[in-house]
Amino acid sequence: FVMRRDNKEKKERTKVQKAIRIILIVLIILVVVVGGVALGAWGYIHNMLGKINKENIDTTAIGITDDANKSLKGYRNIALLGIDSRADDYGVGNRTDCIIIASINQETKDVKLFSVYRDTYLEVEENGNKKLDKVTHAYSYGGPQNTLLALNTNLDLNIKEFITVNFDSLISAINAMGGVDIDVQKDEIKYLNDYTDALIKTSGVKSSHVSKTGLQTLDGVQAVAYSRIRYTSGGDYKRAERMRDVVQAMVTKAKKLDVGKLQILATKVLPLIRTNISQNDIMQLMPIMLKSNFKNSMGWPYDTKGKIMDRWYGIPITLESNVEKLHKEFFDDSNYVVNDKVKDISKRIVNKTGYSK
Repeated sequence: FVMRRDNKEKKERTKVQKAIRIILIVLIILVVVVGGVALGAWGYIHNMLGKINKENIDTTAIGITDDANKSLKGYRNIALLGIDSRADDYGVGNRTDCIIIASINQETKDVKLFSVYRDTYLEVEENGNKKLDKVTHAYSYGGPQNTLLALNTNLDLNIKEFITVNFDSLISAINAMGGVDIDVQKDEIKYLNDYTDALIKTSGVKSSHVSKTGLQTLDGVQAVAYSRIRYTSGGDYKRAERMRDVVQAMVTKAKKLDVGKLQILATKVLPLIRTNISQNDIMQLMPIMLKSNFKNSMGWPYDTKGKIMDRWYGIPITLESNVEKLHKEFFDDSNYVVNDKVKDISKRIVNKTGYSK
């Protein structure tokens, strides 16, 4: 990957308000289901699920084609959106610092993850007008519905479901489960501690510096700080990998919690989540998620190159080839053919940036 940042962009992107916020639907289900099963109380499960905030969207207007529905019929794809807000602000105007697609193979029950880099230059819609912009801005222009529209249109996907969380959700979740185990490298410690100091000030949550390398338990502030690191080798792409590492560490830890901690976690975290997934659908996902096998995770686009225009963008090289590779390799569709819409957007990106290889 080739990445270019000017100093101004670096300073802007180090602002505390752009912290990473991520959580996974698997965690929600594990928190509710494992606790409910352990208590032998399905009423408890329904009660806990009722704490999740529902936000409905128009699934007929999110860019899913008939061909996508057909080619991806064996996959249930869910968008996990971490937004750059705090407290109870989930509305338009916030940007997605984190976009992760959780893909459930409904035959094998395997769950795979891939991140969509927030600065990726794609077609997004603003007030009904289509334009090329960072995919992170899709949420700002039109919330989760507009984000699903951008993802489905540009990546030729069938995403109908989403989960949105913010800054406070992640810190609360990790602290409630007693921290997560992360393997910290030497070149990460300085940045981890710098972000920890900033997050302590903005969140009001107590924490401390990390002083050693290796596998160790990080608290909520430290784990969020870790997921924000972007100035080591790999830059923004390595940061997306750290996000996925934290998500998977949360799932691993949740599976080991006793009933008491699961109840505390559910009580604190579920009211901080917004989704359009119904209680019945979550109930149907329970047996799948309890037996889920997490396979390899990755970042998308595969091939990208930075370009400074009015600001820095990550240009897919090319959108067409990246989408084709995604479907053939990630979704195991060797016969996949890129549709005309994706080809058109890809050509527009090449014409605008001059980046064709």
